[in-house]
Amino acid sequence: MSGKPRSLADVLNEFREHRVVMEQELHKVIVGQDEVIEQVFAAIFTRGHCLLEGVPGLAKTLMVSTIARIMDVNFKRIQFTPDLMPSDITGTNVLDEDEQGRRNFRFVEGPVFTNILLADEINRTPPKTQSALLQAMQEREVTVGRETYPLPTPFFTIATQNPIEQEGTYPLPEAQLDRFMFNIKINYPTAEEEEKILAASSSNEQPEINKVLSAKAITNLQKLVGSVVVTEYVIKYVSSLVRATRPSDPSAPDFVKELVDWGAGPRAGQFMIAGGRAMAALDGRFSVSIDDVRKVAIPVLRHRISANFQAQANAMTSEKIIEKLLKLIPEPKIEKYAKTP
Repeated sequence: MSGKPRSLADVLNEFREHRVVMEQELHKVIVGQDEVIEQVFAAIFTRGHCLLEGVPGLAKTLMVSTIARIMDVNFKRIQFTPDLMPSDITGTNVLDEDEQGRRNFRFVEGPVFTNILLADEINRTPPKTQSALLQAMQEREVTVGRETYPLPTPFFTIATQNPIEQEGTYPLPEAQLDRFMFNIKINYPTAEEEEKILAASSSNEQPEINKVLSAKAITNLQKLVGSVVVTEYVIKYVSSLVRATRPSDPSAPDFVKELVDWGAGPRAGQFMIAGGRAMAALDGRFSVSIDDVRKVAIPVLRHRISANFQAQANAMTSEKIIEKLLKLIPEPKIEKYAKTP
C-alpha cells in the first residue's frame, strides 16, 4: 500500500525545518551574518550565483566551504591570480599514448567541474580568464576545442572580491557582473559577535559539521521553489521598481535621472522574482509577498545600477539610491471589480 502523497504545505514546512538545521550547523563555525547566509541560501535554491564583497578576514571562504560540507556536495576553490589561464579553470585536452603507440587526446576536467565553485578574489585575474567562467555560469557547460561538456548538477559559482584594494586588480566586466544573481556585502561583526569569534578561535575544539542535504535533495528543492506562486500584483511591483532605476524611463523619479547613468535590465526583475520565491519557500509560505521582493532588492540591484559622478560627489551610492526607491515606489493598486447582478 503506497503512502499518502504529501501536500505542498507539508513539503514547505519540511523545507523551512531544513533551513533552520542548516543555519544551526553553519553557526557552529560562522558567528552572526544571518542576512548574508539567508541570501546565499536563496541563490543556491534558485540556481543563482553570488558575488561576495568584504575586506579580508571576514570568513568569506570559510562560510562557503562550510555550506558545501553541510550540503554534502563537491566543492572546489580557485585562487584567482594575474597569471591564471582560462584552461586552468575549464580544463584542457592532453595527448595520451596507449600500449600500441596510438595517440589520442583526452579531456582533463578543470576545477569548474564541481557543485559549488569558490572563485576567490575574482578581480585579481585578467578579463580573458574571468570570461572563462561566463559560459559555465550562464549555460552550465564548458566548450573545449570541438566538444561541449555539461557541468554537474547542481552547480553554483560563489565569487569573492576585496572592495578596498584596487592595485593590480581587473574590475569585472558588466556582462559578467550581470550573471551574478546577488551582490552580497559582508560587513564587520558587532562587538558582541567579535567577542564570540575571538573566544571560539582561542579554543582548540573543532566543531563537527553534520550533512543536511544531498545534491539530489537540493535539485528537488530548487523545483519546489520554482512552484511558489507569484501573483500579478507582485509582478507589477517588480516591474515598477526595475523600470524606476532607468534614467531614460518616463516613470523614473527626478533623482534617478540626475544621479544614474544606466539602470537595471529585465534580468534584474527575473532575479528579484526568483529571490522572492526563495525567501517565501525558506519561510514555509506558498506565495511571494512584496516584503520578500524588498528583502532581495538591494543585493539584486546594487551591481546593476551605475551611479554617475554627481552621485559620487553627493555620497549617493547605488545602495542608497535603491533604498530611496524602495521608500518611494508604491505598491500596485488592486482593482475592485463591480459585483454582477
